[in-house]
Amino acid sequence: MFVPQRSKRRGFTLIELLVVIAIIAILVALLLPAVQQAREAARRTQCKNHLKQLGLALHNYIDANRYLPPGAAVNLSVSSTGSNGSWGVHGRILPYLEQGSLYNGVDLTTAWDFQTAISGVKVPVFACPSDPKSDVARDPGGGKVTLYPTSYGFSYGTWFVFDPATGRGGDGLFYPNAKLSFRDAVDGSTNTMLAAEVKAWTPYQRNGGPSQTTVPDSIAEAEAIVASGGQFKNTGHTEWPDGRVHHTGVTTALPPNSKVRFSTGGVEYEETDYNSWQEGLDGGAGSPSYAIITSRSYHVGMVNVLMFDGSVRALSENLDRGTWRALGTRNGGEIVGEF
Repeated sequence: MFVPQRSKRRGFTLIELLVVIAIIAILVALLLPAVQQAREAARRTQCKNHLKQLGLALHNYIDANRYLPPGAAVNLSVSSTGSNGSWGVHGRILPYLEQGSLYNGVDLTTAWDFQTAISGVKVPVFACPSDPKSDVARDPGGGKVTLYPTSYGFSYGTWFVFDPATGRGGDGLFYPNAKLSFRDAVDGSTNTMLAAEVKAWTPYQRNGGPSQTTVPDSIAEAEAIVASGGQFKNTGHTEWPDGRVHHTGVTTALPPNSKVRFSTGGVEYEETDYNSWQEGLDGGAGSPSYAIITSRSYHVGMVNVLMFDGSVRALSENLDRGTWRALGTRNGGEIVGEF
């Protein structure tokens, strides 16, 4: 009698299974960097788009008001005003960023720190998507508003920012009480910077330091200036309504992504900024302000920059220092080549 034999079904051996898992792991390891690079490329593009929107808003502001918005509004008839008393550029251009409802809920003539309309509100265009700290809100307590940081600073020039005793401002397109427009960009709108990337929650020193009027020429000199400051904060660029340069500005004293080390309380910080007297908005008693507020970015090896002509450029952190400083001035008369 014929009895059919049962077919033997052969399964995976343990070695074969491990080989398959290893191959899959290798493929994932190869694909993951490509996916991450694609995501970062998308974030860089979105960052550029944010700067482009800021540029359009500033151009529309000029069309409506004839001038760029001032970096702050300082009452020169008093020796010192409240540190949170003046709105900066970010708040003044809200209606040109499709934030009319938010703008209508605030009063630019009074201090911003207790105006609840801005509390807990994140304006997307103020944040670079690659900046991990742009989603970290700051609650100073005391009933003051909770704020999200900004990843973009407006150009206050090279080093000198403002002298409340004379009303004289720096060589950038923004400073307190400024009334500047295209005619003031003698160097040309294509060679003059409006804004650049900064990092949220940048540590800084303020209220003190040297009386020198020359811009620091080395990292070592900059670190000595930072160390001479009288008050340490780790909250730079966390108050987008504020008019002080360490919150909503940038200067070109140092090249992009410069490391400026400072130690305090047993902690060493690698990227530190400096503002001598907060533009007379607090504690300065008429002293001139000088600032090292460096453009920094989470995009590897570069920063995105907005020019006065509305273009957005990706600039290498290895850009020549002289060229970088020239881009920060509006009327320095420098000859700027390709950058």
